[in-house]
Amino acid sequence: MSKEIFNTELTELSNGINLITIKKDSQISAIHAGVNIGSFYEEKNEKGIAHFIEHMLFKGTVSKTNEKLNSDLENLGGEYNAYTDFNCTVYSATILNEELENALALIADMLLNSTFPKDEIEKERGVILAEIRTINDDIEDLSFKRVNEIAFIYSPLREDTIGSENIIKKVARKQLVDFYNRYYVPNNTFISIVSPFEHEDIINMVKKYLGSWTKKKFEKRKIMYEHHQFVKEISYKKEIEQSTILYLYTFNGLSNDEELALRILNYKFGESSNSILFRELREKRGLSYDVYTHLDTSNNVKTLYIYTSVSEEDVEEAIDVIDSAIRDIKSEKIVFDDNTIALMKKILKTAIASTLEDSTDLGNYVIHQAMENEDIYQFTEDMKNMGNIKSEDLYNISRKVLQKPTIHVFLPEKRG
Repeated sequence: MSKEIFNTELTELSNGINLITIKKDSQISAIHAGVNIGSFYEEKNEKGIAHFIEHMLFKGTVSKTNEKLNSDLENLGGEYNAYTDFNCTVYSATILNEELENALALIADMLLNSTFPKDEIEKERGVILAEIRTINDDIEDLSFKRVNEIAFIYSPLREDTIGSENIIKKVARKQLVDFYNRYYVPNNTFISIVSPFEHEDIINMVKKYLGSWTKKKFEKRKIMYEHHQFVKEISYKKEIEQSTILYLYTFNGLSNDEELALRILNYKFGESSNSILFRELREKRGLSYDVYTHLDTSNNVKTLYIYTSVSEEDVEEAIDVIDSAIRDIKSEKIVFDDNTIALMKKILKTAIASTLEDSTDLGNYVIHQAMENEDIYQFTEDMKNMGNIKSEDLYNISRKVLQKPTIHVFLPEKRG
């Protein structure tokens, strides 16, 4: 697999925008505009503000009302969206090539000229509060929220990106505007555009709509890494039929090869539909329908979760099964062979091919690599280095990462 697997140019504009242009033969173009600010960088009285601003950018600009802006976005005839995570906020559009310039003009207007109308803030406050309550009503979402709360004392990972109900109820327009003015600056912005057009044409188009954006100094709060707490907690919730079990591990400072070994281990352990945990909990014992692991290697995050839901009377047995599986991996009772590595290489190659085929996925992947200061061709290095991973590396990384978890269990509250 050649390194120059797609035709890319990286350009830093004079105002500091980092632009990645990808020339791809397709009828579909994709724009991703990422502001390198997320919930990690919020102060205690700002929890949820980055996500609130994401919502507000769709609520009107200097030249467009809320209705006009959203009508124009709809009339692109494609898909437009946005999301906020721990590290960044991303606005995107997937459109026919002929609508690329119109889409870019709209996203640029939102980034530069949003007005935060007071009446729209109040409406959106209600929307976000409803979103928070929806999470609290969903036992799976709430389980992840709760395990993070008990795992950390001061890490921003304690708080969901959506924020807390108390703060969202009180956040003022001035706080939103100040945060927006402070961090929504060109030298904190990354843009990826996938299209069939020449790089120079796209660069000039971006300059046309974003070239007047003025570079400004800004400072983000320093992120303090915190290892998870070794603790187990049980909570109770009304009107749930299934109990949930969540394990959380954190890892920081692993080498690239160690993270690669962890990705392979995670796939075999809990990510695949034929994983060790799936076979033990669901296939052999029939304890659980839903069981999986989730690995996040993003900067400042570095988390591995194990999730399952079982009946209340099966909780202890399920925990024993998970603990036994972990012990059997560490003691090398579970055998990993060359086929495990070869299969993972095939899976990674399939995932890469799928990403390259889809303009939206490709643009999203590239912008995250750029924002995290990672090589956009890192997957080619991963493919090459995967051949160097041996079974002993999987055992070693299991012993390094899978120790002293945070465990949270939700049980049904007794009806009295």
